[in-house]
Amino acid sequence: MSDHEALHGHETHPAQLELDQGDVYSKYMLHSRSEILYVLRAVLQKGSLVTVYFDHGKSFLLTALVAVDAENGSLLFDVGSDEEMNNRALKADRLLFTTSLDKVKVQFSLKALSSASHEGRAAFRASLPETVLRLQRREYYRLATPIANPIYCKMTARGDDGSGKAVSIPLLDISGGGVGLMVDPELKDAFKVETAFSDCRIDLPDEGLLVCNLVVRNAFDVTTKSGNHHLRVGCEFVDLPGTRLTMVQRYITHVERERKARMSGMA
Repeated sequence: MSDHEALHGHETHPAQLELDQGDVYSKYMLHSRSEILYVLRAVLQKGSLVTVYFDHGKSFLLTALVAVDAENGSLLFDVGSDEEMNNRALKADRLLFTTSLDKVKVQFSLKALSSASHEGRAAFRASLPETVLRLQRREYYRLATPIANPIYCKMTARGDDGSGKAVSIPLLDISGGGVGLMVDPELKDAFKVETAFSDCRIDLPDEGLLVCNLVVRNAFDVTTKSGNHHLRVGCEFVDLPGTRLTMVQRYITHVERERKARMSGMA
């Protein structure tokens, strides 16, 4: 495999990709064939590592794009080093591809792979994707919030009977698009996908109180190394005013600067 040695296959927790949240990221989808070809050729030229998820996101392998054939509308990828995982990928009816290109996240899905060869080596062949998601770093970058001094989101969780309960949920991360919450499994029913929360309050250190509306976009169970269980809930900001978005961006920038300063021994 020359330049792309040790491309392994693995089983993992189901992947949560932006591509599967089309309602959130639809404005970043490319539909033009010429734009799609431009992005794929750039991935090829950069030799970017590509992660391929399949089996409903539970399995993945690492590969690289080795050819873009615009005339025949096809792509060629290196095979992985795990034969069993390669065979499973060939049997998959939907595969999600994700890579990065100059700090831009690129994702697309393909319906199937077939066996092929490229320059005398085994390869995967696939048809060109119909759409490609292209996300700038500022649009998807999520800052992991401090563990030692957690930030909390104060909100009202509602039961099936409509009754409300004031809760304070620790943040896992924050971005210009939303927050990740660490929710107690007992509150699982109150955090179903598409559930909306109004008047949520997050106290951002050095920035002030962020009042926002949130909607749940994804939720999945997580088990920590210590054996603790929680629900990781990804929420999107709804109609966040520009001034409040600026608060979030300032907070992220401030924390990043502090972390970099500590790492360099300046703080």
